[in-house]
Amino acid sequence: MHSSLIGKIEKANRYARETDRITFERLALEFRGDNDTHNVALDPDGWHCTCHYFESWQTCVHILALQKMLGDMLPESAQVSLLAPSESVSA
Repeated sequence: MHSSLIGKIEKANRYARETDRITFERLALEFRGDNDTHNVALDPDGWHCTCHYFESWQTCVHILALQKMLGDMLPESAQVSLLAPSESVSA
């Protein structure tokens, strides 16, 4: 293996630990819940989910799970959750 490649791998590993370097602006994924699979997205307009709960409340457990997983890698506006008002989502 080339020494330059080893350096790149080491740098990638460091970057992976330093999650404050990353901020998601857009995200689209499929979330397999207990009862169904939903499409979840984050874009400049905010979060979107195809689950029925989101239709009424503009938030859901799928979004809360992603907020907890991604934490500070999300823009501040995307870290806010109506499902966890008294605690930090990234806790």
